[in-house]
Amino acid sequence: QVQLEESGGGLVQPGGSLRLSCTASGSIVSISTMGWYRQAPGKERELVATISSDGIRNYEDSMKGRFTISRDNARNTVYLQMNGLNPEDTATYYCNTEATPYYVDGIFYTGPSGLHYWGQGTQVTVSS
Repeated sequence: QVQLEESGGGLVQPGGSLRLSCTASGSIVSISTMGWYRQAPGKERELVATISSDGIRNYEDSMKGRFTISRDNARNTVYLQMNGLNPEDTATYYCNTEATPYYVDGIFYTGPSGLHYWGQGTQVTVSS
């Protein structure tokens, strides 16, 4: 199984910055895409940004220029640097990774590659 641990959320004032991190651990064969999604109260979960294993980045239009996604493959970690935050960015931010596990519940995994895993989420609140 693959586990994701997120950190870096918190309360910031408008215009402030936060850096989120997410580390994958467990029985991992490989990790392809890593990314971030967010969900505000009463809203559907939406894409923030993703980064592929070869470094190709994909941003939601509203986040371009303010957010930067990066990854450290040696640490199985993805980061999201968020600058110029505004109240509309308030949401729970979820880490997501496309990965292939070695084992699932102690059984060697032979199914399709590229399973999706989600973190528990980290809260980002932007308020004055």
